[in-house]
Amino acid sequence: MSAHGLITTRSSFGPEETMKRLEAEVKAKGMTVFAHVDHAAGAKADGLPLRPTDLLIFGAAKGGTPLMQSAQTIGIDLPLKALVWQDEAGTTYLSYNDPAYLGHRHGVGDSANPVVEGMSSGLKAIAAKVTTSQ
Repeated sequence: MSAHGLITTRSSFGPEETMKRLEAEVKAKGMTVFAHVDHAAGAKADGLPLRPTDLLIFGAAKGGTPLMQSAQTIGIDLPLKALVWQDEAGTTYLSYNDPAYLGHRHGVGDSANPVVEGMSSGLKAIAAKVTTSQ
């Protein structure tokens, strides 16, 4: 489980390319993209500066439903979310909530452990694929 429930990976690509790769990989894995929130565009529309900060909300019912059957409150943290952001030095990162942390937070039962482990390994693989050149 990650500290504070957040896993962050440095990307070899800029924010736009990282987000494009993330969205494509999520769809390739058969998940649904529910929303794409460009926080920087929203800030710019109000005349406020913000480095690239782009959120993707995605998931699949067969992953999230068993967790909500175990502890409905986990629905506040689902669907999954991933944030592509750029720091002040221009480095791009991908951050997402650790499913093990979320499971612990909401007290999902032991029967949900395989689902949590599957989500964790799936997100780790997606993050590695979209942030590194191969």
